[in-house]
Amino acid sequence: MNFTLYDIILLAIFLVFTSVFLYRKRKNIKKEGLLLLYKTSVGIKIINKIGNKYQKLLTLLGYVSIVIGFLLMAGVIYFFGKIIFIYIFQADVVQAIKVPPIMPLIPYLPQIFKLNFLPPFYFIYWIIILAVVAISHEFAHGIFAAHKKVKIKSTGFGFFPFFFPVFLAAFVELDEKKMQKKKISEQMAVLSAGTFANILIAVLVFGILALFFSLAFAPSGVVFNTYTYSIVGVASITSINNLTVENATYSEIKNLMGDGMNEVVADGEKYVTTKSFLEKQSGGDYVTLYEDAPAVRANLSNVIVKINGVGIDSIEKLEEELFKHSPGEKITITTLEGDAFRDYEIVLGKNPENEKPYLGIGFLNQKQKPGILGNIVNFLSFKEPNIYYEPNFEASEFIYNLLWWLALISFSVALVNMLPVGIFDGGRFFYLAILGLTKSEKIAKRLFTFLTYLFIALVVVMMVFWGLSFFK
Repeated sequence: MNFTLYDIILLAIFLVFTSVFLYRKRKNIKKEGLLLLYKTSVGIKIINKIGNKYQKLLTLLGYVSIVIGFLLMAGVIYFFGKIIFIYIFQADVVQAIKVPPIMPLIPYLPQIFKLNFLPPFYFIYWIIILAVVAISHEFAHGIFAAHKKVKIKSTGFGFFPFFFPVFLAAFVELDEKKMQKKKISEQMAVLSAGTFANILIAVLVFGILALFFSLAFAPSGVVFNTYTYSIVGVASITSINNLTVENATYSEIKNLMGDGMNEVVADGEKYVTTKSFLEKQSGGDYVTLYEDAPAVRANLSNVIVKINGVGIDSIEKLEEELFKHSPGEKITITTLEGDAFRDYEIVLGKNPENEKPYLGIGFLNQKQKPGILGNIVNFLSFKEPNIYYEPNFEASEFIYNLLWWLALISFSVALVNMLPVGIFDGGRFFYLAILGLTKSEKIAKRLFTFLTYLFIALVVVMMVFWGLSFFK
């Protein structure tokens, strides 16, 4: 049975269990703002014990937390500006990604929107990561609050009734009256503690991810992603499948293509192509054609694991084994196709530039993915481009992807939570920072309100441009 089916069954069980639980506990659920909250006292003793025991350490970490809070706020404002620019001025990027600017990270989101540069995101990932990120975030608030002698009234979880009952959130309820009587720096330490905890989790998990990757995967093949090709002028094409053509247009050339591989002669040079490859191009005065090379002729699949029985674990090793042979010599190339190996008997060609043996495969740069999300994905990836990694045990890929998502989401939550907007910790944090600088509640409230409405307006602008991008 496919793992996705097991995961969906688990999601269904979770929905039923949560629905029954919330129905049975409905008398204990209170509505506050957009959330419905279920309040308990679970964890309060532990929070108070930690907060009161490590006084000196928590005082020091409080200052570190405030500094990190300011850095994250600056970072999220910068990223927010970049995202706005993309949605307003780069409609092609928005069309390619398809994800709306306001979209919760739901299970299967990469699969739904076909974000192939991201690992799959299963429900089981979502529930584990939600527990780790939310509990660490809220417990950190509670620990620093206990350290500052702010009473913790309750703990618990909440859910958004609009998405009943999937989208859960943890919380620690503080005595707000006592909180507001504390020094500005003490309040800021409590507010930034949650993001500080998320950053610590992200750093810790990133280290575990690096160690796990080195133990759980081994380079075991080379992945090529194109055959060698050339760009030729349509007007220079003189023959297609031995049929003479003269001054043919792109449409006429495409109509002459048959099923399978087609031979094309342009400027006296022979090329090959398929009709489907030609149809993917925009047309015009130039077309891209494959060079007449052994790899494309053999329809070689794109994961090479052996040459004449010798294991290939890098591009350098691939070149080394190829260069042991001569043009015209027959070699056996073993590829991985799904879960099976396949042998190809291929006669090497001759490279027209240097007379060396020639296979005719190419490597496009897969490492550098564009955009803000692309940069984060690149940073979190330990896999070298164009290398196939063999998992050392069955669950390697599953665990690796779980750790990868946990590191990414922990950092993302820390970043987003420091937006200087009313609904986030960053809103109150910003207000206190301005209050501390100006000593004026009036100025602090005005700036806080202005920024909140500004960010809301910018989100609306992004949503409008996201919608318009699909009509361009």
